[in-house]
Amino acid sequence: MSVETTATAAAHHLEPLISDLGLILLTAGVAVLLFKKIKQPLVLGYLIAGFLAGNHFYFFPSVKDIKSVEVWAEIGVIFLLFSLGLEFSFKKLMKVGGTASITAFTQIVVMVFLGFIAGKCLGWENMDCIFLGVILSISSTTIILKTFDELGVKAQKFAGNVIGALIVQDIMAILMMVLLSTIAVSQQFSGTDLVMSVLKLVFFLTIWFVGGIFFIPTLLKRAKNLLTDEMMLIISIALCLLMVILASNVGFSPALGAFIMGSIIAETTQAEHIEHLVKPVKDLFGAVFFVSVGMLINPHTLYVYAIPVAILTLITIIGQSVSATGGALLSGQPLRQSVQTGMSLSQIGEFSFIIATLGMTLNVTSDFLYPIVVAVSAVTTFTTPFMVKMSTPFSIYLEKKLPRKWVKKIERFAANAQAIKSVSNWQIVLRAYLIQIVIHAVIISALILLSSKYILPLVEGSKFGHGLAALITLVIISPFLWALSLRRVAMQQVEILMSERKYRGPIIMMILLRMLLALVFIGFLLNSFFSPLIAFVALIIAVAVYIIFPKRLNAQYHKIESHFLKNLNAREIIKAKRRRSDLTPWEGHMSIFDIAKESNIAGQTLEELKIRETMGINIAFIKRGEITINIPSRNERLFPGDEICVIGTDAQVKEFKAYLHQHEVAVPPKTAEPQIVLQQLDLNNDEYIGKSIRESQLREKTSGLVVGIERRGKRILNPDSQMILEKDDTLWIVGDKKLLAKL
Repeated sequence: MSVETTATAAAHHLEPLISDLGLILLTAGVAVLLFKKIKQPLVLGYLIAGFLAGNHFYFFPSVKDIKSVEVWAEIGVIFLLFSLGLEFSFKKLMKVGGTASITAFTQIVVMVFLGFIAGKCLGWENMDCIFLGVILSISSTTIILKTFDELGVKAQKFAGNVIGALIVQDIMAILMMVLLSTIAVSQQFSGTDLVMSVLKLVFFLTIWFVGGIFFIPTLLKRAKNLLTDEMMLIISIALCLLMVILASNVGFSPALGAFIMGSIIAETTQAEHIEHLVKPVKDLFGAVFFVSVGMLINPHTLYVYAIPVAILTLITIIGQSVSATGGALLSGQPLRQSVQTGMSLSQIGEFSFIIATLGMTLNVTSDFLYPIVVAVSAVTTFTTPFMVKMSTPFSIYLEKKLPRKWVKKIERFAANAQAIKSVSNWQIVLRAYLIQIVIHAVIISALILLSSKYILPLVEGSKFGHGLAALITLVIISPFLWALSLRRVAMQQVEILMSERKYRGPIIMMILLRMLLALVFIGFLLNSFFSPLIAFVALIIAVAVYIIFPKRLNAQYHKIESHFLKNLNAREIIKAKRRRSDLTPWEGHMSIFDIAKESNIAGQTLEELKIRETMGINIAFIKRGEITINIPSRNERLFPGDEICVIGTDAQVKEFKAYLHQHEVAVPPKTAEPQIVLQQLDLNNDEYIGKSIRESQLREKTSGLVVGIERRGKRILNPDSQMILEKDDTLWIVGDKKLLAKL
């Protein structure tokens, strides 16, 4: 009887779970088909499906067990962030550059401020205002990328700036989630707590990334032949959830752990394969997450807060556009590209939902905030394609309506900013030393803390146990201590700076600082295992041993570093190997070449080049950006930057390589290169007025070219050399920076 009762209870417990999931997926499936048909973002379809399946809509079957849906939604967040990490790469972040960083940082700072002020004006609590500001500051990567694909603008220059800004925003969002968790727990705005949270985040991010890159690619590589697709999927999800557990245990959001593991796996050779395997799982639980967001839409709440929704929608669209445009202008982008960038970033999306969910989970935000955020996101999702379409005509309109002085100043600032490309030797040295100190200090600290936590308790009370444990720990950290204190970095730049007397002192101080830090860490380790007096004696002995064996420490460190770099650069190494694919039966192989920007064969068709007829090789494909042209026809042209795959024997490929090199335009040595800039000059010198461009000899005086003239508000692009120069003309000249300055 008891068995039957248990079985009946289990059936009753299981039934809502299955029926709710079926209802969610069925509703989501219908919504996706409908929104795909009307060419609208699928996220909106999921939100509407959630609203229909929720308890606030009475004309449709409703979900019964909300708690189970919340668990699925949390899993959905984890997989969304894991997939985002797989698409993200720390190398991408390093390549983003100042333009995207300045744009994203300006936008986030302005929008957090506007959101907080808007919340206070609406009479909301402080925590609601803080979360609102962060929610309104993060644009939607999913919606923007989909819009760019549909409108076909992904190849335009402003799109690259937008995507770079989104990468920076994602990192900033992770950081702000950590800070919001700290504020929510402490319920106060202590600067010390925030600084400690940031340092804690940097510490764990460094440890997780360095450790992950060191071990995980090696694990996947050695087990590659044993792993089926099923096992690869299981191991990938297991690694993701392991990092989620680690992140939760040290007080971070589970989503942060998922993102970090995704970004680690993104550096492995199996990244694309794992991304492909995880995508269906991510799509399933991601759909459940967005549907669960839609379930929280309460029509009554939206009716009561209709005015705040309208106000926040306007703040999002206008504020995001203006702040991002301002950030792009500050970074040195021209007016048109800045406006296009700003208007493309004028929405909120998936990260906003995740941050709103964080507020609800921590019980620090009001119930009305979540549905308001969902409503604002829905409206701005609809407006995004129109904002992107309107950005170009609106930028042209602004150029015409703004005062000419303003437009000229913006263009001059953009031209000067783009001309500044060099990084000083001092900046290179500072960056190299800072990276060296931070990474090795974090690794050494982590190893000492792990040793004191897990090894020290095992030897507690033993006569020689402390000494043995300290010795083992010292041996383990010794290569990193050597790298922290003595490893030479940026050697060429350091030598240049040391040749100048004014830089010798700072360079020597930086070297001594690194040595002092190594001593501090050795003292910290010994003090953890011994009394201060014994620790001091042991410190002297340790330093003596440390000085005696520098070569061994050097060799050991380089062995560790080479393994790490091999794992970090594995994808690039594999790609380089794939550039040569042997066709053994014919003694031929495939080789990949890049068409140089200086090559004079660029622009010609394959028929005109007669590569096959003269050298006997075939072109298998041409890769141009994200487009691959397989088996190109004879009418296909080659363009600068094209990647072409040719098939031929060693001798034929060697001949083709020489052919490409022969047709490259000779480039003078870098030391002899003038710094070419685009400069705007106002013509008020009688020497040139009344003369033609050719007669003025501006080309000879600037080693440049007059590429544009502004005359009474009209622009003449690439003017004829016979055009007569008039007073108050504004000339745009591309030429040598020094010669233009003299002019």
